Amino acid sequence: MSLGSTPSSASPHSEPPHDLADRKIAYFSMEIALSKALPTYSGGLGMLAGDTLRSAADTGCSIVAISLAHRRGYFQQHLDATGQQTESDVVWSPESTLPSAGHTVIVSIEGRDVQVRAWRFDVVGVSGHVIPVFLLDTDIEGNTDYDRALTDHLYGGDTTYRLCQETILGLGGVYLLQALGCKPEVFHMNEGHAALLSIGLMEDRLKGTPLCEANEMDVKAVQQQCVFTTHTPVPAGHDQFGLDQMYNILGHERASAIERFGCLHNGLMNMTYLALRFSRYVNGVSMQHGKVSQLMFPEYKIHSITNGVHAGTWLSQSFQKLFDEQIPEWRHDNQYFRSVYGIDHTQIAATHRVGKQRLFATVKHRTGVDLSEDVLTLGFARRVATYKRATLLFQDLARLDALAEKIGGLQILYAGKAHPADTAGKALIQAVFADAAKASSPFLKILYLENYDWDLGEQLTQGVDVWLNTPLRPYEASGTSGMKAALNGVPSLSVLDGWWIEGCAEGITGWAIEDANGEDAEAGLLYNKLENCIAPLYARPRAWSRMQQHCIAINGTFFNTHRQLAQYVGDAYFPHSADGDAGRAQAAVVEEVPAAVPVLA
Repeated sequence: MSLGSTPSSASPHSEPPHDLADRKIAYFSMEIALSKALPTYSGGLGMLAGDTLRSAADTGCSIVAISLAHRRGYFQQHLDATGQQTESDVVWSPESTLPSAGHTVIVSIEGRDVQVRAWRFDVVGVSGHVIPVFLLDTDIEGNTDYDRALTDHLYGGDTTYRLCQETILGLGGVYLLQALGCKPEVFHMNEGHAALLSIGLMEDRLKGTPLCEANEMDVKAVQQQCVFTTHTPVPAGHDQFGLDQMYNILGHERASAIERFGCLHNGLMNMTYLALRFSRYVNGVSMQHGKVSQLMFPEYKIHSITNGVHAGTWLSQSFQKLFDEQIPEWRHDNQYFRSVYGIDHTQIAATHRVGKQRLFATVKHRTGVDLSEDVLTLGFARRVATYKRATLLFQDLARLDALAEKIGGLQILYAGKAHPADTAGKALIQAVFADAAKASSPFLKILYLENYDWDLGEQLTQGVDVWLNTPLRPYEASGTSGMKAALNGVPSLSVLDGWWIEGCAEGITGWAIEDANGEDAEAGLLYNKLENCIAPLYARPRAWSRMQQHCIAINGTFFNTHRQLAQYVGDAYFPHSADGDAGRAQAAVVEEVPAAVPVLA
């Protein structure tokens, strides 16, 4: 089993260059995409977490990370001929894959002592710096059958299962770091899933004194340790639980402390409000999302740090080879992508074509359908949720048929999983299948590719010509798939929401689908852009290759996790001092790493 295939690779048995006691930042996320071989993620949040840690490894940042093992993964998607989705578990064994952290901690859940151990995964950067990631696991002999399964499924089970999981992540994660002798100065909560770590920090501060004796000074002390990132403007993305559940699962002392410190919302335990209450810095994940979040939570100051992607993970191998030859500094400093203007744009076009060929070979293998490399190809791949509007493109199928014939052909590739409990999302997949079957023009090909995962996402963002994104505003917090596409010279055609508000230079890095009155009108604007802007430009290869160059040079330079992490370090983790000492923050978290350690693959 290969655990590393990118410049920031993984070494399951390597030793860290520094003791865990030196780690200054603890990064908590319910899911982290660490390796194609490990099903420890579902989608955007996990990919973002993994990319952030890969950039931390590349840049020598002093981070340790906590997540859950998810022994049965998210799920494997199966689609029948009509697009009906069924699921199966993705089972893996940490015992045969990863080394043990060597410690077991106890978390009280529903009055029971639940044993929690951890498995270690090392993310290794381009200079050999290691980011240790600890995956918590309750599948231990001595735990009840129910407790042994608590870390099995990512986003599975009922709300009781979910709160038990979040208790393990937050409290178990804090306890494990204490057992490891790791004493971070900053705890970063990604979404409210990890918010209970604040209670663990409060318990640590009180040193055995009952939580009922904690006061506002204690709250402020915990706040100084915590940073919180909210990743969604969709209400369903903010976990909340009944008070009976809270008291039953957490126990009276912890539950009453949460209630006493004002962490409830609308009479419910709300994990986002718990995280907000105990954090000194809160941010959304794009400029627009920061504004939306500020309206959602007006009593708190919400900042914004726009997401990015890890270039070394998402650039195609052919682009990596080209940039290693022409601008090798890109691996440690993504600002060098601006130097792509020094590379002949025809080389950029030829390099992207290699990715297109690879993608089409995969499509042929999976579906038996031959696609033409010379035909304009759109990609639409993401988690299937109603607000992402996967079928907006098919609002007027007759016009789409005619458009495809007029421009000499159009190929559209779809992919995406719906949550097993999301019946509306599953219905959207079937609607795409139905629309594809209705398309009558031989010039129009529409394919839905099964089981969207890391590998398929990589191939799609590296191989299509245009990345399509049609969310209902303002529900796209950021989005990162378009950033991955841009790195590979692929422009976006997208609604102006999330990151695209910042990334869209009309006709240069892509095109905006403007707001309109109703979906029919919005789809009409989409068709207009395809017919009058995109297709004519695609028919001019030299002009198209210039746009590919702009995507990398302009958007690749900014929308990366190297830049994103630097902003977290300077603005959130260790803010610049009032006297303007900007270097102090970076020095506080960057460790010395060997200059000539070979890349681990």
